[in-house]
Amino acid sequence: MLSRVANSIYWMCRYLERAENVARFIDVNMHLMLDLSVESASQWGPLVTTTGGEALFRERYGEDAATQENVLQFLMLDRENVNSISSCVRAARENARSVRDSISSEMWELINRMHLRVANATTVSDLMEVPYEFLADIRETSHLFLGMAESTMSHNEAWHWARLGRSIERADQTSRIVDVKYYFVLPTLEYVGTPYDTLHWAALLKSATAFEMYRKKYPRITPQRVTEFLILDREFPRSVHHCVICAEESLHAITGSPVGTFHNAAEQRLGRLRSDLDFARIDEIIAVGLHEYLDSIQSRLIEAGAAIFDTFIAVKQEPQSGVSRQSAGGSGS
Repeated sequence: MLSRVANSIYWMCRYLERAENVARFIDVNMHLMLDLSVESASQWGPLVTTTGGEALFRERYGEDAATQENVLQFLMLDRENVNSISSCVRAARENARSVRDSISSEMWELINRMHLRVANATTVSDLMEVPYEFLADIRETSHLFLGMAESTMSHNEAWHWARLGRSIERADQTSRIVDVKYYFVLPTLEYVGTPYDTLHWAALLKSATAFEMYRKKYPRITPQRVTEFLILDREFPRSVHHCVICAEESLHAITGSPVGTFHNAAEQRLGRLRSDLDFARIDEIIAVGLHEYLDSIQSRLIEAGAAIFDTFIAVKQEPQSGVSRQSAGGSGS
């Protein structure tokens, strides 16, 4: 497979996954606001933090401008923000357009309709009467695209590049929402251990579409169990551990080398990260520091993404605008 094609498929799926993640945690936050009586900025500011866009947000909207309208405009429709839903869908569609012969026509038609739907919305005021409908459409279209990829693409090298991109992006996004909840979401420490705290941890699970699966496994919502489920669970498809397992499997399917060995830096970094997660314990992670651990996970995912680029793309082509290494770390931050 041409490196250009592999790169475009990889980023097509990363951008779609990113758009779906942003839509999901905006939707969860809007529902959470109905249950809480706290200042809006304390609830909307962390959403910007999750995407790593604090500096750009302050530059465009000011230091104390984390209102609902500004944050929604920034995360949903701001074309200057590379992590907004609008920017991600546009970039995903451009990547899909360049590899139409490698994906199914159903996938192309779906992502093109998604792009037109987003392009028709220019301001948040256009969407405020039906924001839930818009966000649900983004989520459902992303899920449908994933289902189409599973059922209409041969599970060959192109499919594994799609799975690799999606898995790395999911792992990064899950680690970020857990980190932000732990550090920023609660208004004050007096809320810890109260029903407000439980509402936030439940919202965190819903942000990763994990609430029902978590409740099937654990009877009560506790911070330690929630973080363990989202970081270390081997079976839940959005846990960091599961995503890294999938990413490593697809990387080895692309290279043909056996799992457990490595022949390039990308395999080494993903393999080492998976090994560390295999033997990690949540009590040890919390003892060391959850924020420090998640920060390390994010850094290692950035390094793995950079290694994938250097191993498979950079040596064969020059980076291209919109589909290259501009977001190799997974968040554009």
